[in-house]
Amino acid sequence: MRMNQFSETIHIGGDLPVHRLGFGAMRLTPDRWPTPAEKEHGIAVARRALELGVTLIDTADSYSYGANEELLAEALHPYPDNLVIATKAGQSRPDGAWRPLGRPEYLKQQAELSLRRLRLDRIDLFQLHRIDPQVPFDDQIGALKEMRDSGMIRHIGLSEVGVAEIERARRIVDIVSVQNLYNVADRRHEAVVDYCEKNGIAFIPWLPVANGSHASSTSPVAALARELGATPIQAALAWQLHRSPVIVPIPGTKSAEHLAENMAAANLRLTEAQLAAI
Repeated sequence: MRMNQFSETIHIGGDLPVHRLGFGAMRLTPDRWPTPAEKEHGIAVARRALELGVTLIDTADSYSYGANEELLAEALHPYPDNLVIATKAGQSRPDGAWRPLGRPEYLKQQAELSLRRLRLDRIDLFQLHRIDPQVPFDDQIGALKEMRDSGMIRHIGLSEVGVAEIERARRIVDIVSVQNLYNVADRRHEAVVDYCEKNGIAFIPWLPVANGSHASSTSPVAALARELGATPIQAALAWQLHRSPVIVPIPGTKSAEHLAENMAAANLRLTEAQLAAI
């Protein structure tokens, strides 16, 4: 594992500068259409994210069946010039279960719906939520390329992929981001992180704080947190920010207090010895 000098920003695709601590918006809405009270709470947290310096927000067409995108638009539109909203398509939830769905016509339909819900003329970063094993791989990536070439989307990303799939996709179109499960407790995608760093691809880990599983009082992360005078979640996020300059964690929360705690992790600086201990 290689450790890297900390940096505060990254240019996704070379032309989208964002703060390296983003925000995952999924939890702003429940697993259904939100009630008025839930909606107002989500709007308040989304606005607070921008006040705290967030410039990358991650959502998807399938989060609350589109209501998550609509909430972001209601909260933040007209968007500040420095804000990047990344969304995804390629998973459906017909019965509440997540199911890959990558037919080209479906991906294009969902991109059009996301544009409408987010009140955008173009999506800055559109990611394939999952590769559909029932649809030819090249057809799925080709659909994304067509949307980019037509101006619907600016940049293309992938989610839950290995190095071979990234390389195959890059033979068809530029890939600027990869969004995989990755945290201090689950490092199965170390090779993908290294590949992304080598090729200048943003690596956007989802579930970056492992649902708190790192917080045991005897864990290396908890020990690091004590050294830093920080929380275990802050220490886990700081480790990711130092792991590679292309990592852009997107911790999600529906709590304004936890949001502020997460963003404060960007102020932590780790020594080489502390990094090695994790």
